[in-house]
Amino acid sequence: METYALLIASTLSAGTVLAIASLGLLINDKVGVLNLGAEGMMLCSALAGFAAVVATGNDWLGFAMGMLVGALLAGVFGILVIWLNTNQYATGLALTLFGAGISAFAGTAYVKETLAPRVQFALPWLGDLPWFGPALFRQHPLVYLTVAMAVGLALWLYRTRWGLVLRCVGENPASAHALGYRVRLIRLAAVMVGGALCGLAGAYLSVVYTPLWVEGMVAGKGWIALALTTFATWRPARVLLGAYLFGGVTMLQFHFQSTGVELPSQVLSMLPYLATILVLALISRNPQWIRINMPASLGKPFHPGG
Repeated sequence: METYALLIASTLSAGTVLAIASLGLLINDKVGVLNLGAEGMMLCSALAGFAAVVATGNDWLGFAMGMLVGALLAGVFGILVIWLNTNQYATGLALTLFGAGISAFAGTAYVKETLAPRVQFALPWLGDLPWFGPALFRQHPLVYLTVAMAVGLALWLYRTRWGLVLRCVGENPASAHALGYRVRLIRLAAVMVGGALCGLAGAYLSVVYTPLWVEGMVAGKGWIALALTTFATWRPARVLLGAYLFGGVTMLQFHFQSTGVELPSQVLSMLPYLATILVLALISRNPQWIRINMPASLGKPFHPGG
C-alpha cells in the first residue's frame, strides 16, 4: 500500500509540471495564438530559476525568475507574430531551438551546482493521516496552487466579462476589434501570461521536481503540454486531469522498475510519448469534435482594418 501512496504522490508532482505549462498554453490558444516554443521557454526558465536559487537560496525567487524569463521570451515571440505577422509555427519552433541552444550554452556553469536540502512540506494534521497523508497531503505548495489555478482560470474564462472578451478575441478577433477592444494588446498580454506559466513550470522542474540542472532536462514536456491542450479540448479542468494522467504514465516506468518488471529501460522511457501519440491519434479520429471546441482563429494572424 505504501508503494501505491508514493506512486500517487509522485504522479501529482510530475503532473504539476505539465499542468502549469498546459494552462499557460491554453491561455495562448484562447486568444488565437499557437505557441510552439514552450519547450525552449521551459528550458531557459528552468536554468534561470535554478541559477536564482543557487544565488539566493530562496525557491520562490527562483520561481519568480523563471516566470520573468518565460514572460520575456513569450513577449518577444508575441511581438514577432502579432505585430510583425511572422508565421506562428515557424517562430515557435525557432523559439524552441533558441531556448535549447542558449540554455545549453549558459547552463554549463551550473551542471555541477547543487541546491540546499529540500524542505519537506506537509499539510497540518492531514499530512499525518495513514496512506492519504503520504499520497496527497505532503506535496509542495505549488501542487495545490496549481489545482486552485485551474479552477480559478475556468471560472474566470466562463464566468467573467474579461474571460468572455478573451474568448471573443480567439473566436472572432475582427468582431472584438469592431467593439473597440485592442485585440493585439490583449493577445500580447495573454501570450506573456502564458509564457510566465511555462516559465513557472520550468522553474518548478529544476528547483523542486528534480533539483538540479542538466542540459535538455525538460525532455519533451513542453511538447506533451502542447498535446494536452488539444486532449483537454481547451478546458482548464480537463487539462488538470490530463496532466495527472500523463504524469502517472511517466511515473509508471519507475514503478515497474522498482517492482522488478523486466522490460528494457528504453521501452519504459518511451511510455509518456507513446501515450501522447496514442491520445492524439484517438482524438484525431473525430475532427469535427476538435473544430467545435478549438478557438476559431487559432494560428491565424489578425490585421486591424484589413
